[in-house]
Amino acid sequence: MSVDFTIKTVGVVGLGLIGGSFAKAFKENAGLKVYGADSDPEVMQEALSDGTLDGELTKENIGEVDLLIPALYPRTVIRYVKEVAPLLRKGTLVVDTAGLKRDICRELFPVAKEFGFTFVGGHPMAGKKYSGYKYSTGKLFKDSSMIIVPEDLEDEELVKALEKVFAPCECARLTVCSAEKHDSMIAFTSELAHIVSNAYVKSPTAMEHKGFSAGSYKDLTRVAWLNQDMWTDIFMDNRDNVIKELDYIIHFLGEYKEALLKEDRETLRQLLLDGKIAKETIDGK
Repeated sequence: MSVDFTIKTVGVVGLGLIGGSFAKAFKENAGLKVYGADSDPEVMQEALSDGTLDGELTKENIGEVDLLIPALYPRTVIRYVKEVAPLLRKGTLVVDTAGLKRDICRELFPVAKEFGFTFVGGHPMAGKKYSGYKYSTGKLFKDSSMIIVPEDLEDEELVKALEKVFAPCECARLTVCSAEKHDSMIAFTSELAHIVSNAYVKSPTAMEHKGFSAGSYKDLTRVAWLNQDMWTDIFMDNRDNVIKELDYIIHFLGEYKEALLKEDRETLRQLLLDGKIAKETIDGK
């Protein structure tokens, strides 16, 4: 059966970096009507004043939206969608942006069926060092990957429809996977990177880095500056996958340390070569 979402009105809840950027992308690149909601009155005023929003998203007008994007923390996404589910019109498309998918999809797929809307887990692979509406831009998602988690991974018609829906965001691709695959991969590509970066800058030597650091330091420490409340929730909710990745990296770091302790030059050289080959195999030179 053909799937088609005619999107004329978009509702965005949570106008931080991600939510604000979605609102701007749909407004600037497609000229759609955009309603928004945020707990910060100053953010709401700015989004209304700069023309991103056509109005505040409320319980009275949420039934008008064709696409609802709750750009909220994982647990808040679940609470919010369950709260507004009875107010959504039949056929509304709901796509969240949270960094974890297992709990959200497990909880919200049945809710969508009960109330007659379509829920798809979403996670845009884009970001910046700083968060907040003031750093949002309609070009944030350009050439990035948008991960989508539909209930039926074989629903090609739904995927094609979603490609059209998110065309104004100018994503390079939609990556389709299960919630389990998403959370496992994100533990490696994102969560482990944040933990390693955050731990790396705790070295006492870091206090004296100025004048001695360049690209390597900047690359490795970029994500050490994070929102500790949000990332605590993410790490704890995905702790099985995060612990697995921590076990891997602790093991491999231990090999380098052991080679140095033993002054084993050949083993150290081989470890470095193995890492170089792994990088080339994964990403090319």
